[in-house]
Amino acid sequence: MLDFAIFAVTFLLALVGAVLYLYPASRQASGIPGLPPTEEKDGNLLDIVNSGSLHEFLANLHERYGPVVSFWFGRRLVVSLGSIDVLKQHFNPNKAPDPFETMLKSLLGYQSGGGSVGEDHVRRRRRGEAVTAALHSNFPLLLQLSEELLDKWLSYPETQHIPLSQHMLSFALKFVTRMVLGSTFEDEQEVIRFQKIHGTVWSEIGKGFLDGSLDKNTTRKKQYQEVCTWAIHFLTMSGDVQKKLHKEIEQVLGKDPITSEKIEQLRYCRQVLCETVRTAKLTPVSARLQDIEGKVGPFVIPKETLVLYALGVVLQDPSTWPSPHKFDPDRFADEPVMKVFSSLGFSGTWECPELRFAYMVTTVLVSVLLKRLHLLAVEGQIFEMKYELVTSSREEAWITVSKRH
Repeated sequence: MLDFAIFAVTFLLALVGAVLYLYPASRQASGIPGLPPTEEKDGNLLDIVNSGSLHEFLANLHERYGPVVSFWFGRRLVVSLGSIDVLKQHFNPNKAPDPFETMLKSLLGYQSGGGSVGEDHVRRRRRGEAVTAALHSNFPLLLQLSEELLDKWLSYPETQHIPLSQHMLSFALKFVTRMVLGSTFEDEQEVIRFQKIHGTVWSEIGKGFLDGSLDKNTTRKKQYQEVCTWAIHFLTMSGDVQKKLHKEIEQVLGKDPITSEKIEQLRYCRQVLCETVRTAKLTPVSARLQDIEGKVGPFVIPKETLVLYALGVVLQDPSTWPSPHKFDPDRFADEPVMKVFSSLGFSGTWECPELRFAYMVTTVLVSVLLKRLHLLAVEGQIFEMKYELVTSSREEAWITVSKRH
């Protein structure tokens, strides 16, 4: 009888433990406020899809529950951090260097061979050095393509509507493919063919990022195109900013073409690009994998939890950014503001090589265009954002240009 009782209790405990583990609604998120799973298998995936994007889902979740929230991706607990204060508590330089890769691998349930923390840092430094070297060696090509685009826009009548996103994608692809793959892409038809393939791949990435069906190999980014697109878009919407930036370009460059050495002197241009990234929420979500159990405020985050940095939420937080929806590059003239931005990885020591690349490409293009052209928005245009791995415009953005006299 005693044997039976011991067996019954043991079996009961095992059964209860299995139910608690296998049925996510029964598990607790370490006391972190948030949503219980909507479905046993998919967790809150349906809620994410219904919200329109992961960023919009997180924005609603943080507005409802506060800066530290939880939800479920399948049977996996996910914690999202949505303020500067809680992010500072969680920052750790020993985390994975690529937040996109971390997030995708964690959600899809596979791990890379990886390496030690030291190896990650060495890899990151070498990648940054390689990007810098490639930019300097290909600077004449970048300037040439920028001037070709300028000539094209100068040839248009002032009333002609220009599809900004399409032209920026073409410009970005021409530069990147010729820099990386050589003279094959001097042929315009090859660029067009590559552009069609790029569109198909990126569409699948965006779809998979929303519904969880991403293939484990699709971790590409397209920050180069979008920084250019958003920077020019915001300049068309703000005549005062455009006027001030043109004045700086004239003072620094005069009648000479831009050089890599003079880019650092275009300080207001850098402020414009920082504000572009912030206002557009260019990278709305980043991620880290909790390697050991940790705490953020009063909340315990279990080991192996996927921790999302809701950057799109943080970049619009009015307690950090006064008038957060206003495009105001002057805010980055304040050193404390730039330090906050740098801590998020958008500038300074932790700035990723891809973003550094995008900043330089955009600086060259904008300086070439503004020297000769006024950039103007098309009136009555409704401009909506689409939030995927990188924020883009949902529809084409149209602009017009006029010659400076």
